[in-house]
Amino acid sequence: MKIGVLGSGLMGKEAARDLVSSEGVTAVGLADIDIDIAQKVVDQLNSPKLTAYQVNARNEQDLGNYMRQFDVIINALFYSFNEIVAKTAINVGVNAVDLGGHIGHVTDKVLELKDDAQAAGVTLIPDLGVAPGMINILSGHGASKLDELEEIKLYVGGIPVNPEPPFEYNHVFSMEGVFDHYTDPALIIRDGMKQKIKSLSEVERVHFEKFGPLEAFHTSGGTSTLSISYPQLRTLEYKTIRYPGHAEKFKLLVDLNLTRMDYSVDVNGQEINPREVLLKVLDPIVELGDKDDVVLLRVKVGGEKDGEASLHEFEMTTYKDREHNVTAMARATANTISVVAQMIANGTIGKRGVYPPEQIVPGKPYIDEMAKRGVTIHELTNKEKTHVTN
Repeated sequence: MKIGVLGSGLMGKEAARDLVSSEGVTAVGLADIDIDIAQKVVDQLNSPKLTAYQVNARNEQDLGNYMRQFDVIINALFYSFNEIVAKTAINVGVNAVDLGGHIGHVTDKVLELKDDAQAAGVTLIPDLGVAPGMINILSGHGASKLDELEEIKLYVGGIPVNPEPPFEYNHVFSMEGVFDHYTDPALIIRDGMKQKIKSLSEVERVHFEKFGPLEAFHTSGGTSTLSISYPQLRTLEYKTIRYPGHAEKFKLLVDLNLTRMDYSVDVNGQEINPREVLLKVLDPIVELGDKDDVVLLRVKVGGEKDGEASLHEFEMTTYKDREHNVTAMARATANTISVVAQMIANGTIGKRGVYPPEQIVPGKPYIDEMAKRGVTIHELTNKEKTHVTN
C-alpha cells in the first residue's frame, strides 16, 4: 500500500508516524508547500518508507501529480483545502480522506461529489478526526446492532490533566476554532425535530473514572452528518466536556460581544475587533505547551433490539504520548485517519463514492486497530452501565 499525506503539521506528522510503522504500508509521501519543513519531519521520523515532496495544494496540476502516485491520500491540510483535494482525487482516480470542516459547509461540498466519485471508482471519506470522526464511526457501529435507532448522545472533550485557572482549559487546536464552536448555534434533534440551540447551554454534570465531576454543554458542529444519515432519530445531541465552571466563564465573554467576528469598537479613533484582542490575550494563558492533555469520549446509542429497549455505550480515555511528545488529541485524531486510510488501501472498505464515516467505516475492525495503537475504546456492558452516570 502506498499512502500520501498532504500537510506536515502536527496531524500530518503523526499520521505519517503511524503509516511508516504499519506493516502493510510500503511507501509514504509527506507533502508541504515548504520542502524544508516536510524534510525536517522526514528526518525526525527516520524511516526508509518516507519521502518528502514539495506540493502547492492550490495548484491542481501540482496536486494531481503528487496524488496519482498513491493508493490513498490523507488530507491533513486546513479545511479550506478539502474541496480542491476531493475534486483532484476524483480527477486523478485516487482515494482520499480528510479531517473535516463544517465551517462554510465544506464537508457538505465534499459529500455532493458522490456521483462523480462513484463514476471515477474512488472512495472519499471526510470528517475523520475525533469529533467529527471517531464519534461518527462509533455511532454507526452502535446503530448496526439495533433493529430501530432512536437516540444518539455524544460527549467529547480535550482537557488538561492538571487544570489551571482561570479557564481550567488548554487548547489542543486553534482558539479561533474553539470560539466558533462556542458561538455558532448547535444543531440537535429533540422529539424527532431538528432544531438549533445556543452553544454553551444546558450544562450537565458528567463523570469519568479518575476524574472528579466535569461538565458538558452544547457546542456547534459536533453532530456533523449524523442527522442526515439517521433522519429517524428522536434524539441527537453533542456536548463538549470541560471542568466545572468553564461554560459560565466563556458565556460571559460571548455575552459581552468579545467573541464576535462582525463587531468592532472605536478606541481612540481606531476600529478594533475585540475578538482579535481577546485571542491575543488568551494565547499565552491557554497554551498547552508541554502540559499533559487527555481526550474523554462517550457515545450512547439507543433504540430497540428484538422488541426490547437496548443501549450501546462506548467510552474512551486517551492520554498524551510522552515518549514521542504527542498530545492525546493528536494521537486520537491522526491514528483515526491513518487507520481508515489503510482500510481503504487494503480493501477492508470497498464501497466507491463519498460517504460520511458512520455509513462506511466498520466499527469492530476500527476499534481493534485503534487498540493496537494504545487508543482503547471500551464498549460498556449492561453491568458496567449501572455504575455510570451520563
